[in-house]
Amino acid sequence: MEIAPGVEIPDGDIELRYIRSPGPGGQNVNKVATAVQLRFNAAASAALDTWTRNRLATLAGRRMTDDGWIVISAHRHRSQERNRADAFERLAELIVAARHRPTVRRATKPTLGSKRRRLDGKRSDGTKKRLRGRPQDD
Repeated sequence: MEIAPGVEIPDGDIELRYIRSPGPGGQNVNKVATAVQLRFNAAASAALDTWTRNRLATLAGRRMTDDGWIVISAHRHRSQERNRADAFERLAELIVAARHRPTVRRATKPTLGSKRRRLDGKRSDGTKKRLRGRPQDD
């Protein structure tokens, strides 16, 4: 199943459970299981490489269980179909964010010109503040 562009996940790695939605909503909430609990087996998924799997564990945080399942609960909408789509969308966003490799920051030194400009600015600010005082009596 393709949940995002370039993200193909086997159906066996995903489990869906339909549960009763919390919160207000009248009889619909009490009778119909509209909330969706999506469980994705990230630890055993062949669709993820090791780097993505490790980053996904970091990004998922407490949504990932100790045995490597990511649990996403969706109950924002009143219908089961919209909650199901919302859960898949949130999983796709999480996986796309995990696949993105952040650029490594390389430390650089400030140039001599930038150091001089900074010190000149500090000097002029100090002069400006010194001149703000009350005029001296001669």
